[in-house]
Amino acid sequence: MLDVKNTNTELFWEIFSKQDRLKIDEFQKYMDKFAVNFNLYKDGNFIERSLPFDVIPRIIDSKEFDKMDRGLSQRIKALNLFLEDLYTDKKIIKDGIIPQEFVYQAKGYLKELEGFSPNKKIRTHINGIDLVKDTKTDDWVILEDNLRVPSGASYPLSIRDTYRKIYPEFFEKIKIKPIKAYPSILEEAMNYVSCGGINVVLTPGRFNSAYYEHAYLAKKIGAQLVRNEELIVKDKVLYFKNYDGKLIKVGAVYRRLDDEFLDPRFFNEESLIGVSGIMEAYLSGNVAIMNAPGNGIADDKGIYYFVPKMIKYYLGEEPILHNAPTYLPYFEEDKKYIFENMDKLVIKDVAEAGGYGVMFGHNMSKIQIEDLKTIISANPRRFIAQELIEFYDEECFINDEVVPRKADFRAYVVMSDEPKVWQCGLTRYAMEAGNYLVNSSQGGGFKDTWVVEA
Repeated sequence: MLDVKNTNTELFWEIFSKQDRLKIDEFQKYMDKFAVNFNLYKDGNFIERSLPFDVIPRIIDSKEFDKMDRGLSQRIKALNLFLEDLYTDKKIIKDGIIPQEFVYQAKGYLKELEGFSPNKKIRTHINGIDLVKDTKTDDWVILEDNLRVPSGASYPLSIRDTYRKIYPEFFEKIKIKPIKAYPSILEEAMNYVSCGGINVVLTPGRFNSAYYEHAYLAKKIGAQLVRNEELIVKDKVLYFKNYDGKLIKVGAVYRRLDDEFLDPRFFNEESLIGVSGIMEAYLSGNVAIMNAPGNGIADDKGIYYFVPKMIKYYLGEEPILHNAPTYLPYFEEDKKYIFENMDKLVIKDVAEAGGYGVMFGHNMSKIQIEDLKTIISANPRRFIAQELIEFYDEECFINDEVVPRKADFRAYVVMSDEPKVWQCGLTRYAMEAGNYLVNSSQGGGFKDTWVVEA
């Protein structure tokens, strides 16, 4: 069971034990009714599936979350300053904090955007930071930064709405922080950087894994949900084509597609979901794009290694939250350590995401390890290695029983004039016992996260 020393946790279990188990089925039916889903592409097939959720929430004490809030705000400030500096003055490279070739070899770095500064100099508008809680230190450790197109915020909102309807007693007896403000924070961020005009959410369409979220958030923030054929660029200005043919100027675009598909004239000419000319409008200062194109460099797992140095460099502060111990085979000393300890480490391909390109040394044979060493030696910039963090399990209700499963936490930080950390987040858990991969794209489940007061 969860920590019974925590009064709120103890109270949760006391209330939960008295609930009719049929309510769990009612919960699922309610979620299905409103098509709360996360779709998967597997073996070349599109699989439309219900959101795999858990009725047992993760509970975090508000004082513990306050430290997380400060650390995440600090991190996003530094990352935003890094991206702005990298595409303009490049001081961090000139001062030798990050090797220039390390940056320029990164897949996510867009040389075409050098010299351009977006509206209000904000690049990290919507951020998803993945953390785990280390069982050895009891500290929250940051595993990844997601500053391109992070998804998932709609699911806690949906689950919380359902929770309040099905289990009102929890909210009457436990001081759970409200979370309804997220859409307002998001709308505020869009308005803050808008170049004048309406707000739109640009979706690739219903076959995207997170299409439910695109539609949900667009409705909640009062933005127009659009596909590429509904947008047009004229004289370097982006317009929405209304149903009657009227053109309405767009001021800010919350895009839900990656850089390479955003504009077939600027990136991948074969993209069928991008908006032709949108980058010209963006570079002319006529529209804001959230998140900023080029942010992929900050998602690079190799750049992650340098974030603590960024915090010291740009803010003059010590990091409040720490990275997992990370090694770069790009540096000979780190490479030596990796090769001597590979059976204990986690090896990650820096350009991959969603749990792909992750290799656990303890699961590999000697032949596989030797083969991997050869691959790393040929391209050391492509990989990082991390110590395996033994992070906490969360209790999950699976197949009519409560079982422990590995779980991480995605925190959401929205940037306008200052970073704002949402007092909730997405707890993702592995469906199988002992599995460390909890990502949605790997079939992991979701649960609500309650930040509670004593």
